[in-house]
Amino acid sequence: MGLKHIWTFAIVAVAALFLCTTNALGDDIKDRMKARLPVINELKAQGLVGENNQGLLEFRTGHTPQADVVAAENQDRRQVYKAIAARQNATPEFVGQTRAAQIADKEPSGFWIQNADGSWTKK
Repeated sequence: MGLKHIWTFAIVAVAALFLCTTNALGDDIKDRMKARLPVINELKAQGLVGENNQGLLEFRTGHTPQADVVAAENQDRRQVYKAIAARQNATPEFVGQTRAAQIADKEPSGFWIQNADGSWTKK
């Protein structure tokens, strides 16, 4: 099995566990994340926030509106990544990086993503 197949399998596994884990953590975290989505998408559309290579949101400019929303989202994502990592015998950092790759693939055009090397790209 090649490296590409292993990486694809890891991404699919994390995606499945992400969905299961948000349900296992309870509807609270899932509901909070869903409620924040319109604000986050607007911040992304404005180019103020991007998806970093750790699976977290990151402000890209000195302007930080809705910083409380971004911080809350990142806190919930960390909690989910930690739960997935415990189930997979992995690290939360690995789970976050794998999730970042999934997000980067699915982000719409015009949104900012951070590459593995730390550089930013507008998709």
